[in-house]
Amino acid sequence: MTKSIIHVFAASSLLILAACDKKPVTTLDTAKAEPGELTETVTATGTIESVTQVDVGTQVTGIIDKLYADYNSVVTKGQLIAEIEKTLLESDLKSAEANVESARLTYEYNLTNYNRDKALHDKKLISDYEFQTTTKDLEVSKTAYDKAKADKVRAAKNLNYAEIYSPIDGIVISREVEVGQTVVSNMNVANLYTIADLDNMQVIGNVDEADIGQVKVGQSVTFSVDAYSDELFEGHVTQVRLNPTTESNVVTYEVVVAAPNPEHKLIPGLTANLTIYVLREENVLLLPTKAFTFEPMPTDDDKLPQPQGSADNLTLGKDQKCVWVVNNGKLIPTVVTTGASNGIKTRITGGLAAGATVALDYTTTMPADNNSQQGEQSPFAPQPPGRNKKK
Repeated sequence: MTKSIIHVFAASSLLILAACDKKPVTTLDTAKAEPGELTETVTATGTIESVTQVDVGTQVTGIIDKLYADYNSVVTKGQLIAEIEKTLLESDLKSAEANVESARLTYEYNLTNYNRDKALHDKKLISDYEFQTTTKDLEVSKTAYDKAKADKVRAAKNLNYAEIYSPIDGIVISREVEVGQTVVSNMNVANLYTIADLDNMQVIGNVDEADIGQVKVGQSVTFSVDAYSDELFEGHVTQVRLNPTTESNVVTYEVVVAAPNPEHKLIPGLTANLTIYVLREENVLLLPTKAFTFEPMPTDDDKLPQPQGSADNLTLGKDQKCVWVVNNGKLIPTVVTTGASNGIKTRITGGLAAGATVALDYTTTMPADNNSQQGEQSPFAPQPPGRNKKK
């Protein structure tokens, strides 16, 4: 038993000495300046609505006689979609016409009397009182005549209201009445249909207060809906509403996104997952932002590029930074002009050509032990530096 323990500790000591003899290997991480797309996004959720949605109603009381449209019916502006029973409305119009005729006759009679009495009054043949009475009768009949004509116009208009026409081109998404149902026009218009224009939809997105400052009108948007999970729809921001909404101590703002819908796949009420591109530049020269924090490390390793010169001697202007370009085994400090950045990549607008190799960081690793196998490693031996332990 004692000999076995001695052999184990001897093997462990040999492994420790072998590990100590190995030197870490340092490599230089680099990246090339290449054209690409620079994006930064804000995510949100929202609800799809129709840009134009109209509740179609009636301004008269009556019984629904005919319905010419139903759910999902495609209608055009000016198309007849419903009728209210007209018997009472037609009677009202005839009564109003009769009242007009009666009032006209009364007015004409009083006008004749007025003209006769005026001639007599001018000759001092009748008293002032009699002439004033005639004048009053004429004015009262004139007012009654005007009112009768107005009542006739109202009755005719109400009869026209018995025919319901579509106010827009669209699709019927809701029908509120049935044939034979009585609709009552009171202070509010009785709704019959809801018609929506599905060609042009919009998404009302709720953007967090931390992101709303980046959202601007005109920015491009992509979104998906669960109904078509494999399809991505496009739109653009048309309005940023400043009215906040607070729910569970979370403040959000509404952002309106216009979304063309020629295939009518988008329907009102769907939940949309929005990606708003607050930054989107295509085919621009990009470099990892990490390159701006690189500092060369003095080393005697001939395999690593050696720094030539110092970044301290460079003069940096506005939007300028220093990067270390790898060229012929050397690290050369180079001043570049930067543009927009999303934190991971930065646009290079000057000072660097496409394809240039730039240093990012040093990586140090321990060489693998080719003579030892994992299965034969002593459980008492310590792990060499740089090797990941099993979890």
